[in-house]
Amino acid sequence: MKKNNLLAFALIGALSVSLFACTKKDAVETTNNNEISESTLAKISSLGFSTENARKVEGGYLVEGDILLTEANFASTAKGNNLNIAETEQYRTTNLVTNLPRVITVSVTNLPQVYSDAVDEMISRYNAQGLSLTFQRATTGTVGNIDVFGFNEGPSGGYITLGSAGFPTSSGQPFNQIKMNTNVNAYGTNPNLQYLASVLQHEVGHCIGFRHTDYMNRAYSCGGRRANEGASDVGAIRIPGTPSKADAESFMLACSNGGNRTFNANDLIALNYLY
Repeated sequence: MKKNNLLAFALIGALSVSLFACTKKDAVETTNNNEISESTLAKISSLGFSTENARKVEGGYLVEGDILLTEANFASTAKGNNLNIAETEQYRTTNLVTNLPRVITVSVTNLPQVYSDAVDEMISRYNAQGLSLTFQRATTGTVGNIDVFGFNEGPSGGYITLGSAGFPTSSGQPFNQIKMNTNVNAYGTNPNLQYLASVLQHEVGHCIGFRHTDYMNRAYSCGGRRANEGASDVGAIRIPGTPSKADAESFMLACSNGGNRTFNANDLIALNYLY
């Protein structure tokens, strides 16, 4: 997820001036593909993701600020589900969580208490919606279907990653990891519980199959130039009933506003349609 600070880079550290999702933008956006081969960049593009600021990370490649693409994504067969380019709605991936109704367990590994409390808040937000997909904390000492754990990474290229996750597997399992940044530049020295819960809520959205709401034009929430990635082999399928216009409060916008954001009315339409 990405947070956009319109101040100059020298003024970063304050989380108060912002735009919207799972990374934080503190300066002019730059492209850093030095660690990625041209063939891999072509694969990323063919999946329907922007290669701008894509980078190699543990387990795969981080794109769009907070989405982890793995080798399994590259190896999957295209299903012909492409983006409806001209609009801004909720989108899902081809793969969704299956075998409903079901309970998804969530564990927290080696993170401060506020992150654990934020996971509980995130779970409450989803479970309050009466979906066929519900969440609960994993039994103490066990790893859940989704494990939330930390990494420490400072700003790079004008951004700082707040959290990251991937998409459901072809076998209908949720993506099994959410990484949350413990660097002081991400959430400050005293992380806000509601803000952390909002980032976790967004990342769980990816784990169960949500793409970014402003997928076709990340400038809507992130600023900068318009970016439209076009067709998507991993799936960018419009969810029926969601609006064909900009949705400023969606929990799945690409960039964070630095505050508390939960489900809006259109998000609930999308959640209830899928689950």
